[in-house]
Amino acid sequence: MQGQNPGMSVTDSMPASGLPDLVDAHCHLQDGFLRHALEPALLRARAAGVRMMCCNGTHEGDWRYVLGLGRSHADICVSLGLHPWYVGERGGDWLARLEELVADNPVGIGEIGLDNALESRNDVEQEEVFLAQMELAVKYERPVTVHCRKAFGRLAELVGAMRDRPPYMMLHAYAGSHEMVPVFEKLGFYISICASITRTANRKVRTACVRVSPGRLLVETDSPAIAPVGVDFERNEPAYLPMVVEVLAELRGERPEEVAARTAANARLFFRCCEGVGTATE
Repeated sequence: MQGQNPGMSVTDSMPASGLPDLVDAHCHLQDGFLRHALEPALLRARAAGVRMMCCNGTHEGDWRYVLGLGRSHADICVSLGLHPWYVGERGGDWLARLEELVADNPVGIGEIGLDNALESRNDVEQEEVFLAQMELAVKYERPVTVHCRKAFGRLAELVGAMRDRPPYMMLHAYAGSHEMVPVFEKLGFYISICASITRTANRKVRTACVRVSPGRLLVETDSPAIAPVGVDFERNEPAYLPMVVEVLAELRGERPEEVAARTAANARLFFRCCEGVGTATE
């Protein structure tokens, strides 16, 4: 890590959380500095109490790499999907390639979604790609991890109109209003909270996270981005998850141990079909 004393071990620079069982419900271990410094980061995460990390592929170019991470690490579960940022770059056979990987491996679908904050986008194509992957999740009964920016109303409309829905759906790094929390919970979504709540100016999400039902609550780092206050924004990693739990517990008026245990149990239920990537066929 930047500024680390050369004489320190990879775990010395992280404070012990005292939380023995944490699950990072969403991260990207294939991206940024983590791509080239993953093993020390995994050691720091385990030392901080993180027992499972849910790594999401975002485009055709990283699907097999992310799948390999799951095969080589028992504490990494995998989701594969086409992120709305990469819709315009997709190949002609992208959906067939994704379906082949999903059919042959115990993986979730993600990260997929809608992003109306993009300056250049095609809403029709973005929604077509999103719904095709939602249907894939229905067909193979897989959990789905959904990205959404400035499209929460449209997302609720599209999912509400589906005849059948995936068995588990997560809105990750939730950035919507507190009024939309019960709307998405009624549709069947879990809601995952990231380190954006460590910024006191982010009143919107700090208010919303309090309204999430205990049985629908998840926590994540979304690393390597969205680092907690005090850490370089693009230097986030799973070992910082206890900071999210601490702030979330304070906002909800609960004990960190309770939040950690509940969110870990929720995540294991959410991703229960994704265990055993290492034993699946390629």
